[in-house]
Amino acid sequence: MWFQTTAPKSCFMRPPGGILAPGETIIATVFKFVEHPENNEKPLDQKCKVKFKIVSLKVKGPVEYVPELFDEQKDQVAVEQILRVIFLDAERPSAQLDRLKRQLAEAEAALEARKKPPEDTSPPIVGEGLVIDEWKERRERYLARQQVEEVDSV
Repeated sequence: MWFQTTAPKSCFMRPPGGILAPGETIIATVFKFVEHPENNEKPLDQKCKVKFKIVSLKVKGPVEYVPELFDEQKDQVAVEQILRVIFLDAERPSAQLDRLKRQLAEAEAALEARKKPPEDTSPPIVGEGLVIDEWKERRERYLARQQVEEVDSV
């Protein structure tokens, strides 16, 4: 995954890029520096000309991420997704902002669920080590009985 924008001086993403294993996901945060309009300027529209391009590239085997990787293998680009920017004021409630917050919470919950170790579905071991102990006790009782029987028969 790699990130590119039409406004590189005012936008950046963390992480700026990286390598994901199959089925792995990442939550990337995009930052845009926005100046508040002066008194005589019109307020910021929700629509904007700034766009972000997310580029995906399939790689084979363990590969170290370097941005030049995408320049070297442009012919193998798997997905290019261009995202349009919409400005939302975090101080004002809006349906779009609520939806984004909900999606982020769901993504973070899914990420946490994947971090948990898988549940052990194997049958539980009942009294681990006790079977051997029980076998030893039975063997000792058996040998003791054998000795008693030998003494009785003599």
